[in-house]
Amino acid sequence: MTVEVQHVTSRDNPLLKDLRRLAQDPGAYRKLGRLWLEGDHLCRAALARGVRPAIAVFSRSFWPAAPAEWAQCAIKTIVIDDALLAGVSGLESPAPMGFVLDLPEQPALLPNASTVVLDRLQDAGNVGSILRSASAFGFTQVVALKGTAALWAPKVLRAGMGAHFGLRLIEGVALDALDGLALPLIATSSHQGEWLHQAALPHPCAWLMGHEGQGVSAELEARASHRIRIAQPGGEESLNVAAAAAICLHASAAQAGN
Repeated sequence: MTVEVQHVTSRDNPLLKDLRRLAQDPGAYRKLGRLWLEGDHLCRAALARGVRPAIAVFSRSFWPAAPAEWAQCAIKTIVIDDALLAGVSGLESPAPMGFVLDLPEQPALLPNASTVVLDRLQDAGNVGSILRSASAFGFTQVVALKGTAALWAPKVLRAGMGAHFGLRLIEGVALDALDGLALPLIATSSHQGEWLHQAALPHPCAWLMGHEGQGVSAELEARASHRIRIAQPGGEESLNVAAAAAICLHASAAQAGN
């Protein structure tokens, strides 16, 4: 395969301007229709899922040592002066390579897919961590209601550690979009419902994970057929939502496997 290689030495290059926006603006991917994956871990995760980048980007110093599978995986390859590429990064320690991907089209909601619903979660780290747990425990679909952090934002991508590429991600939808789910909805609560370790959990199901401070909204909770709380013998008032999600999704996977 013939790979087109271009060298960038000017900070005014249009691609560099786009990369800065994609790396630092959480909503830029929607405007530009592209994603920026920085660093080898995310890039490897994308390739492992069969994703082909539109552009592979390398620093000038790293390019001669770039593995062949990276150097030849994209339609276009760009080599950028080290200082210019470092200026793009939103990381404390900039990576010497990355991929530009075309933003995937938002998939249709699958009625019977094991699902996690995110209700107005604000913290990018929490959202990314929940995506990792969903992927790890066999929940193939994540639905983010309006008001939830952008699923493909740079910080969520980094926190997801590649989980994005194994999930159906549906974001920015209204509550009535959940009418399309044909499976039980389980609401998490810190103060009411069955204890998780005693409950018979339906499978497949959709877990509802709510706002860090306010929890699941009353309107969303009203749709739930089950309400679940996690025993906390240590006496803490509540768990971080990402920790709670990991515990609940693992419990579902464990019961489904019995």
